[in-house]
Amino acid sequence: MAEISAARRRSVLAALRRGTVPESGLDLFAVGMERFAPAFDEELDRCVAGEAEFKAVRGEYGSGKTFLARWLAERAKARGMAVTEVQVSETETPLHRLETVYRRLCEGLTTATTPASAFRSVLDGWLYALEEDVLAEGSVPASDSEALGAAVDALLAQRLGDLARTTPGYAAGLRGYRRAVATGDVDTADGLSAWLAGQPHVAASVKRAAGVKGDIDHFLALGFLQGLLTVLRDAGHPGLLVVLDEVETLQRVRSDARAKALNALRQLIDDVDTGRFPGLYLMVTGTPAFFDGRQGVQLLPPLAQRLHTDFSTDARFDNMRAPQVRLTGFTLDRLVELGQRIRDLYAAGSPAADRVRLLVDDAYLRTLGQAVAGGLGGRVGVAPRLFLRKLVADVLDRVEQYEDFDPRKDYALTINATELTAAEREAAAATADDVELDV
Repeated sequence: MAEISAARRRSVLAALRRGTVPESGLDLFAVGMERFAPAFDEELDRCVAGEAEFKAVRGEYGSGKTFLARWLAERAKARGMAVTEVQVSETETPLHRLETVYRRLCEGLTTATTPASAFRSVLDGWLYALEEDVLAEGSVPASDSEALGAAVDALLAQRLGDLARTTPGYAAGLRGYRRAVATGDVDTADGLSAWLAGQPHVAASVKRAAGVKGDIDHFLALGFLQGLLTVLRDAGHPGLLVVLDEVETLQRVRSDARAKALNALRQLIDDVDTGRFPGLYLMVTGTPAFFDGRQGVQLLPPLAQRLHTDFSTDARFDNMRAPQVRLTGFTLDRLVELGQRIRDLYAAGSPAADRVRLLVDDAYLRTLGQAVAGGLGGRVGVAPRLFLRKLVADVLDRVEQYEDFDPRKDYALTINATELTAAEREAAAATADDVELDV
C-alpha cells in the first residue's frame, strides 16, 4: 500500500468505526470502482474543458450509490472542480422546486481547499481573480480604488456576457457584493452573498443596495446556476459536480408534484445537452424501481427515452459511457478484498501491525464477511457498511489494544437492530411481517 498520512488514515478509520462513509480517502478502499474510472475520468476531463455531462446511477439500497458519488467527488476535486451533493426529499428538497435545489446546492458546495460551505470563499476568490486580471493589464493602478472598481465592473459584465441579459439579477447581485466588500459594508455583503446563494428572507434594504428585488424562483434558479458556474470558473474551479441523491423519493410525492419533478429533471438533462451549463457534471442516483417502475421515470416518456439503457446483457459488458449505469452490488470475494484493504490500512499505522495481519488474515475476513452477510439474510450487497464497522470497531481495535485477544476465540458477531440502516433492517428481517414499510 502506498504511503498514507497518519491524519488521513485516522479520518478514514474513524468514519468506518462510526459506520459512515468517509468524506475523503475513498480511493483507499474503492473496490469495484475501477470499471467506472476510465469513462468517468473522460467525462470529468470534458467538463474541465468546458463541456457538460449527465449520468444516472441505478442500484438497490445499500449497493454503494453514495460511495460511488463521493468517490467521483474526490476525482473531481483533484481536477480543481467544485462539488456538491443534494439529498432529494419530499419536504426538505423537492425536485420540482428548483429554487430549493439551487439553495441546497450552494449550501453544500465544497472544494479541495474548503471542505464545507465554500460558497462565500468562492465569491471572494472570484473577486480577487477579477482584480488581479485588471491589475495585470497595467492600465489601472492598485492605488486608485475608484478606477479599479469601475474596471472590475466592466470586466464582470464582459465575463457574464449573455447571462447578464437573461438573468440580470445575478449580475447585479455580484456587482453589489463587490461594492459592499470594497467599502467594508459587511452587513450588505453578507446579505447579498446569501441572496446569490438562493437564501430567502434577505432584508429589502440589502437588495435595494444592489438594485435587485424579491427571491429567486423556480425559473430563475437555472440562470443562477449558470452564474455560479461562471463565478467558479473565474475563481479557478473549471467545473462543478452536482449529485442529486435518492431521486427515488419522487415516487412517494403527490402525482402533480411528481410530474413537475420529472419534467424538471428532463429540463436539466436537455439543458446539459444544449451546452447551457459549461463545466457542469450532473449525476442522479436512484433505485431500479425509480428508473423502470410505473411511479418513476416511465411516467414521462421523453425522460424515459433520454435515460433508456440496455441492461439485458451480462453486467461485465455494461457500457460505462451510457446515460445510465448500474451498480451490481458486492460479492463475497469483493467483500473480502475490501476487508483486506482496510486491514492493511489499519496495520500500516498500528504498533501491533504483525499481530493484526496474523490474527485478521484473509481466512478470518471471509469468515467475518459470511457471518455479517448471513445476519442480513445472505444479502452480501448490503453488508459492506456493517462489515467494515464490525471489522474496525470490534476486531481490529481490540487486536491492537489487547495482546491476548484472538477474534476467533474471543469474539462472537452480534447484530443489533439499533445499529442498522433501514435497508439493513429489511435484509435482516426474519419474516415478511418484520419488514418496515415506509407509508
